[in-house]
Amino acid sequence: MLEKYSMLSFIVIITFVFISLICVYKSLRGENLGKYTIDSFIKYEVQSSDGLSRLYDYLQSTFSIEKQPVLSRSGWSNKREAFDAAALVREYDCEFRKDQFSVRDHVLDGAWTLVEGFSSDNRILYLHGGAYTVGSDVSHRPITYQIAKRTKCAVFALNYRLMPEFDRKDSISDCQDAYDWILNTGPDGLHPISAVAVIGDSAGGNLALMLSHWSRKPEIKSPNAIVVLSPQTDCTFQSPSMQRNLTTDPMLKPLLRRLLKMPKLTLLWLLYWQLGYKPSDPLVSPIFDELSNLPPTLIQVSSSEMLFDDSLRYVAKAKEHGSEVKLQTWNNLPHVWQIFDNFINEAHDALDEISKFLSINGLNDHIH
Repeated sequence: MLEKYSMLSFIVIITFVFISLICVYKSLRGENLGKYTIDSFIKYEVQSSDGLSRLYDYLQSTFSIEKQPVLSRSGWSNKREAFDAAALVREYDCEFRKDQFSVRDHVLDGAWTLVEGFSSDNRILYLHGGAYTVGSDVSHRPITYQIAKRTKCAVFALNYRLMPEFDRKDSISDCQDAYDWILNTGPDGLHPISAVAVIGDSAGGNLALMLSHWSRKPEIKSPNAIVVLSPQTDCTFQSPSMQRNLTTDPMLKPLLRRLLKMPKLTLLWLLYWQLGYKPSDPLVSPIFDELSNLPPTLIQVSSSEMLFDDSLRYVAKAKEHGSEVKLQTWNNLPHVWQIFDNFINEAHDALDEISKFLSINGLNDHIH
C-alpha cells in the first residue's frame, strides 16, 4: 500500500512539474506567430555582380570567426572599435556635429549628420544596430550620410546605452528620451519642428518600432514616418528563417547559431535573464504588441537573412490590424545591406526608396 502511495505521489509531482514547464514556456514565448503570413509585397531581384561577390568575401572574413558570443558579459570594447574603424576610413561630404543632453541622472550623446543646405525643421532620429552591444553614431555614418544627402534632413544618430554594461531597459528609455528631445531641439539648439521620422536597423529597427508603438500615446507627437531595415521584431526566435537562412546570413550566423542549438525553454530562460523582460514582452518584441494606428512605416529586408520572417510576420499582423505598413524585400543580399553603399548598387536603390517614402510623408523636399 505504501509503495502504491509513493508511486502515485511521484506521478503527481512529475505531472505537476511537466505542466508547470509547459506554462512557463508558453508565458515566455507568447502567442504562436505562425498564423501571420503575407505574400503581397514589393520584391526586388538581385543579380550577381563583382561588387556583391566582394561584399560577401568581406563579410565572410569579418564575421566568420565567433569572436564574441552574444550572451558574453565582457570583451566588447575591441569589437566596438572595429565597428567604428570601418566607417572612419571613408570620406563624407558633410558635417558630423557632436551633441548631448541631460536626462535625469545621466547624459546621452550622439551626432548630427548635416549636409549643405540642411533643414533643421525636418529631423530624423537614427537608431543604430549592433545586437544592442556594439555600434555608435560613428559606425553608422555611411547610412546617416546617405539619408541626409538624399533628404537634407538633420539626422541625429543616438548613442543609446549598450549591453552588457547597461540593461536592455536603458536602451528603451534612452530612445524615448531622445525622441522627446529631438522634437524640440535641432542642431543649433531649441527650434520648432515641422516633421520627424525615426529610422533604425537591426537592433535599432527593434527600438524604432518600440518608439512607433510608444508614440501612440495621446500626449506624444507621433512620427511622420518610421523606416526600419532588417529589424528584429521577435525576441522569442519563432521565425522559421532563423534556421532556414542560417547558411545564407554571414553576419548573424556567428552570433546566433550556438543560441539556436539550445532547447527552446533554456533559450527563453537565458533571454529572460539577459533582457530583464519576458522575450514576448512587446517592449522588446514589437510583434507581440497591438499593431493598430501605427505611423506610416516602411520595412526593408533581405529574403536571405535570418530575420526575414520577423519582418514578414510583423507586416502581416500590422495589416491585419489596419495599419499602413509597407514591405520591400531584396533577395541574395546580406543583413542591413544599405550600409554597404561602397560595394553594391542595391544599397543605393534601397536608400532611394527610403528617400521617396520620407518625401511622401513630409520629410523630403529634395530627391537626388
